[in-house]
Amino acid sequence: MQYFPIFLDLKDKSILVVGGGEVACRKVDGLIRAGADVTIVSPKIASHLVDLVAKEECRWVQNFYSAEMLDRRFVQVWATTDNPSLNHQVYQDAHKLGILVNVVDDLPYCDFITPSMVNRGRIQIAISSGGASPVLVRNIREKLESVLPHNLALVAEFAASKRNDIKSRLPDVDSRRRFWERFFDSAVVELAISRDALELHYAQCFENNNKAQARVTWIEFGDDVELLPIKALRMMQQAELVLFHFQCPFSFVDLVRRDAERSQFHDEADLAALLEQANQNGLRVCIFVPEKSTSYQWLRGDDLHIKLGQV
Repeated sequence: MQYFPIFLDLKDKSILVVGGGEVACRKVDGLIRAGADVTIVSPKIASHLVDLVAKEECRWVQNFYSAEMLDRRFVQVWATTDNPSLNHQVYQDAHKLGILVNVVDDLPYCDFITPSMVNRGRIQIAISSGGASPVLVRNIREKLESVLPHNLALVAEFAASKRNDIKSRLPDVDSRRRFWERFFDSAVVELAISRDALELHYAQCFENNNKAQARVTWIEFGDDVELLPIKALRMMQQAELVLFHFQCPFSFVDLVRRDAERSQFHDEADLAALLEQANQNGLRVCIFVPEKSTSYQWLRGDDLHIKLGQV
């Protein structure tokens, strides 16, 4: 992993942007939306930036850049001019003060890079290739835009508004997680276009039994993790315990929810003991077994069995 992904809280943080052209316009727009306190340094700026300055959404220092303009109150510096020598000077000056700097479209002179974003209100998805292929990243973003529900902003706002209410109703983390899993795993949520519809569904979820039953899902593994069906991925994200055969590639196990417990088994006896304990605790379990294996049929019974490549 070349870059560590992180979302920064820039609200009321001081940011310096050197340059006032088209590139600066794009960067300043995003920084303002994030609530940053933006200062632009440039002898001239684009008309769009002039409008923002007039609205007091950012500041403009109408002058050529000099090192004296930098100080440690700035948490980020953006060099956006079309003069590589000047941009590199900004980079050197910022580094002397320990300030993170981004020289736009000049990867060796970037302490950080900005990803391509999919925005749905509170929901943000960041995509990056580490600067290797912007066109590939754009294609991925377009695919995500086409499949993500457009009501995600509404749903996220609703969930945020219920944080205190659900804490008072369900005091432990596990019961709250299970509740939200049932809430979101519904066509009502996916199709909701109003808060009233979400409120009704929220109330109905509480009327139903809050205790999820133990559930075991058997998933075959092979050499190609991309053959996992969508249903398997959904069950893997709901599992609280993952039991995997010692030959299972970690590329399969790594797709399971991050906070799920993981245990390896070597044979039927190992697995039977682990399953007995899981059933006693009422856990939702995913078990990875070799593709087309018949060794575990007696343990599987009527449990859900998902095969590789299954639709």
